[in-house]
Amino acid sequence: MSWTTPADLKAQLARLWERGELARLVMQEEAPRPIRIVLKGPSSAELTERFEAARHWAAALAAMPHIRIEWREVRHRVQGVQRLPDQAWLDTPDDALALLGKRRDAERLLQVVTSTRTQVPSLLPWISRRPMQAIALADEWARLLAVVRWLIDHPRPAIYVRQVDVPLVHSKFIEAHRAVLSELLDLALPSHAIRVEHSGIAQFDARYGFLIKPVRIRFRVLDDSLRLLPGGARQPDISLDADSFAYLDTPIRRVLITENEINFLALPPLRNAIAVFGAGYGWDALARAEWLARCTVHYWGDIDTHGFAILDQLRGRLQQVSSFLMDRDTLLAHEPHWGEEPDQVVHDLMRLDVNERALFDDLRDNRIRRNLRLEQERVGFRRVIEALARI
Repeated sequence: MSWTTPADLKAQLARLWERGELARLVMQEEAPRPIRIVLKGPSSAELTERFEAARHWAAALAAMPHIRIEWREVRHRVQGVQRLPDQAWLDTPDDALALLGKRRDAERLLQVVTSTRTQVPSLLPWISRRPMQAIALADEWARLLAVVRWLIDHPRPAIYVRQVDVPLVHSKFIEAHRAVLSELLDLALPSHAIRVEHSGIAQFDARYGFLIKPVRIRFRVLDDSLRLLPGGARQPDISLDADSFAYLDTPIRRVLITENEINFLALPPLRNAIAVFGAGYGWDALARAEWLARCTVHYWGDIDTHGFAILDQLRGRLQQVSSFLMDRDTLLAHEPHWGEEPDQVVHDLMRLDVNERALFDDLRDNRIRRNLRLEQERVGFRRVIEALARI
């Protein structure tokens, strides 16, 4: 039976609520129009064949609270003139809220609207676009408004986010709500207070003028004759912020980058060389060091599609990078230690050399084995020593 039941009417209203349409009606200052709900009843043939079922159907709809039914008269050949539901209406949004049990949520939304209209009215369009999210954030809304107002009063503050001192806002609140705050601040702040070249949650601090936590580069000195620290420490393990690393003034001529920490720590002495603990896909900080242009740079990553993608990206910053122990011979020599790469890179990598691209294509296209990978820490260390000797 395709007749609209009370449950169907309620489901239609629930969809209106989930899409935010009922919530937007609640926000309107002017009196909203009645809401018509789609109602499908029995055809003439069905009325004749299933008259008793049609009577029960009509009675069930008539018994629904908060719904106004408009009726039509039909003539039955046995029962005579009968009335059947023709249209279903909700005269006010409050009727719909009562039927769905959403009055409390509507009250929370109105509280959000009232406080916003008083404090930061420029945010009202956001609430209209995202009323369901506003309801979900109702308990946090006063703190969100307080943060927005603070930034209106202190544009581009040049402090760390956790230094923001707003009553009732704890130190991690802004970090936990960066996504919604980005949308609110873009509406509330003047254009000169926003650096539009920065976008996304990861660049929240830069976009709104906060200090950014320095990126640190960790490296080991592999040449005992290179003394970067006082006291004569041999092969020190050093971490510097990217700016300090960029201004190193030493006779470094070779740089070996590896992604595995134990491999990084175990690399043996190498003349005029340092080892850098890799950063995955993040090479912008390393590329600030212009002195790297005079160095030979070797990258040692996993032999899998992501390893070659990282190498490709690194070459976008340092063109002279050569791969290290990421060749077909190394892969085939370690077959007992092969593993599986969960998610492969499938796009083309344009900065690989001929041999690297051939191996990458074989891995990506699963020509050797499906999702094949050889993690760098599974490479025998004797092979590492031999490769370093060739360098």
